[in-house]
Amino acid sequence: MKKFEVTQEQYQQIMGSNPSNFKGAKRPVEKVSWNDAVEFCKKLSQKTRHKYRLPSEAEWEYACRAGTTTPFHFGETITTELTNYDGDYTYASGLKGKYRKQTTEVGTFPPNAFGLYDMHGNVWEWCQDTWHDSYKGAPTDGSA
Repeated sequence: MKKFEVTQEQYQQIMGSNPSNFKGAKRPVEKVSWNDAVEFCKKLSQKTRHKYRLPSEAEWEYACRAGTTTPFHFGETITTELTNYDGDYTYASGLKGKYRKQTTEVGTFPPNAFGLYDMHGNVWEWCQDTWHDSYKGAPTDGSA
């Protein structure tokens, strides 16, 4: 896992294009398909000679929670002061908040306990596999 989501600047350097709707070098790249994300990892691996891949859903969930047991790494409810999402929708006892209607630059909000930013909100993030409601019978070797 990287500290930040892949920025448009980084994506442009590796892929030669920027498909994002909300332009900004330090904003996360968006409007990429799962296949685009896999191809990015492949090209980045070739360029750097280090292996990059999408995380499994279980790896992503572990990294997102950062050792917590609450619904969000920052607590029981979500707030637009801590992440970028449509604040017209509340969760648990949360109050309505801002709806920015666009992405924000990476690192705008506080990181989780593992030092990872934007694990909740801003953009959807791709994993190797799909979400599961249970890890019963899941691989234990980090594979999807």
